[in-house]
Amino acid sequence: MVEVASPQDTSLQHRFTQFLLQSGALRFGDFTLKSGRQSPYFINAGAFDNGAKIALLGEFYATVVQNAIADGLFPKRIDTVFGPAYKGIPLAVSTAIALTSAHDFPIGYTFDRKEKKDHGDGGSFVGTALRDGMNVVMVDDVMTAGTAVRESIPKLKAEANINVVGLVLSVDRMERSGDGDISAVQAVEDEFGFPVLSIANIREIFDAASHITASDGKTILTSEVQAQAERYLDTYGSR
Repeated sequence: MVEVASPQDTSLQHRFTQFLLQSGALRFGDFTLKSGRQSPYFINAGAFDNGAKIALLGEFYATVVQNAIADGLFPKRIDTVFGPAYKGIPLAVSTAIALTSAHDFPIGYTFDRKEKKDHGDGGSFVGTALRDGMNVVMVDDVMTAGTAVRESIPKLKAEANINVVGLVLSVDRMERSGDGDISAVQAVEDEFGFPVLSIANIREIFDAASHITASDGKTILTSEVQAQAERYLDTYGSR
């Protein structure tokens, strides 16, 4: 966890970057990703490990949803926020709470079970029941290849004839999907036809981090890490 100085920039991306640094979710070093790539930075969703952090994270997601509605990217009626198990569960719940309490936008939350339950309330989903015609916003943390989306949408559609109207991520790593030139985000948008938004993309995060200092006045993002990040994005970034 990093203690950072008081904010000079109050933009969403800057505030979110400060939050990532303070919570220990944004780390610099040498990390092996699920894809096998060696990355000089890592976003660790497991760092959002208490009520205060997950509440603030939900507020960031809720702000993106509200902005998307205002900009006409999402419809004005959204019935539930869906988060794929397991990491998407606290994201869906905290986003729904923030939208309802802080934005006066009553909305449900839904998440799936890894295995269908055949006793008690039963079924494959928990939370707001899915019904035909519902508008659903999906939330997830960081998209690498879009696997969670491709697994979740058939499950949602099998439950009811719902409309997935968009997906909100915490961070867009802006990396190519497989061997193509487009990003995983662009690939999902092209495949499913709904917008994929993020609280911030990796370039916005690095730009903000370069202007953030620790509480002792020291630079948090060194020029060496910045150079490593640029080389990484030159190799794996979308064109």
